[in-house]
Amino acid sequence: MYKVFGSSHSGNSYKLRLLLSQLQIPHAWQEVDILQGATRTPEFLAMNPNGKVPLLQVEPGRYLPESNAILCYLAEGTPLWPADRWGRADTLHWMFFEQYSHEPYIAVARFVMKFLPADHPRRAEVPNLHERGYKALGVMEQHLSAHPFFAGDAYSIADIALFAYTHVAGDGGFELGRYPAVAAWIGRVAAQPRFIPLEYH
Repeated sequence: MYKVFGSSHSGNSYKLRLLLSQLQIPHAWQEVDILQGATRTPEFLAMNPNGKVPLLQVEPGRYLPESNAILCYLAEGTPLWPADRWGRADTLHWMFFEQYSHEPYIAVARFVMKFLPADHPRRAEVPNLHERGYKALGVMEQHLSAHPFFAGDAYSIADIALFAYTHVAGDGGFELGRYPAVAAWIGRVAAQPRFIPLEYH
């Protein structure tokens, strides 16, 4: 059985919880307290030297880090990971967009505003995070104005990757009401079979 090391506060960990639920994959969940430094212990670093969650234990001694890599691994052979070459590339295109143009701003703004004190120095980062995060939301709005989902017009792990932090972007001060197509897509994702919400939002 797979074992997942994750944090219920983390959108990246939530991606796995959602996929595992929707594909009904048996697994064990190990909660990791990232706010107390549990990913920096020698024991955890021996499993993932990058010191981050989520982390998938495929079998004893074999670990796969990085949320989007884990999504691809777990979705292999299912409708959520396209079988055709173009479909896979298009799915990866949006997953790379999530990691490079979306998550560094929307997720970080959420962390700063939700988990750090109001007088923390990192609050100074918020205006820049908002500027870049709104740019990513604009790209998503343009796409979703013409398509129901992100890759191949069908629900896929690209949607899971982008949904995780988008649907709680309000925690970081983003006004999702500006983006009606994004809001409608959030509703479509939440209506998928075996959907589960982010436990801590």
